[in-house]
Amino acid sequence: MFPACVNPQKNMRVLLVEDDPVLADGLMRILRKSGYVVMYEGNGQRADQLLTEQQFDLVILDLGLPDMDGAEILRHLRQRNVQVPVLILTARDKVEDRVQGLDLGADDYLTKPFDLPELEARIRSLLRRGQSASSAQLQVGDLCLDTVGHRATSHGIPLDLSSRELGILEILMLRAGRVVSKEQLSEQLSELHEEMTGNALQVYVHRLRKKLEVGNINIRTMRGLGYLLEKDEAR
Repeated sequence: MFPACVNPQKNMRVLLVEDDPVLADGLMRILRKSGYVVMYEGNGQRADQLLTEQQFDLVILDLGLPDMDGAEILRHLRQRNVQVPVLILTARDKVEDRVQGLDLGADDYLTKPFDLPELEARIRSLLRRGQSASSAQLQVGDLCLDTVGHRATSHGIPLDLSSRELGILEILMLRAGRVVSKEQLSEQLSELHEEMTGNALQVYVHRLRKKLEVGNINIRTMRGLGYLLEKDEAR
């Protein structure tokens, strides 16, 4: 069963990295017809950069790409500790290629040519696994935070939050209804590799508070104590 904040298929974001435009066009049509949101990239370096800027629920990755090999893209992805499911889709069918891909962190490996029903079944399986792994959904009122996918929504509308704002929001949601001191926030953020000064923390909390105004959640400043995230019954 999927968490209340998650629709199991609609709006699942898939990145297709494939340098054959004919194959890519066919796959995009099929995946979009099935309800997935598909982004396509045929260049290795651009795909590598895209994966540092955006979050996806699944990556379908060719190995033989212009400018950067798919194996290198996968290596970079796992070095950044990004755990998005990756399905390698390639013409390289040697055992050593499969072993290398799986050792680098791929979740599945399918060689070309392939049967479409098998590809679709593998995609569904990987997305189910990804959803199971990302079951850490936090919800307070109409605010929902996917702590694995690093996405937040209010009333189902995505919020444009920076990584630091997401880190602060996660800490406050885990302690919703309780005061969190600035010292506790700073300590927790440093564990998330997001160290910041007290003044910077105030700025980010202010920005986050403004962005949450679209929903029924408020961050109250408790003078001399810290911050309190709570549901605003008046909204």
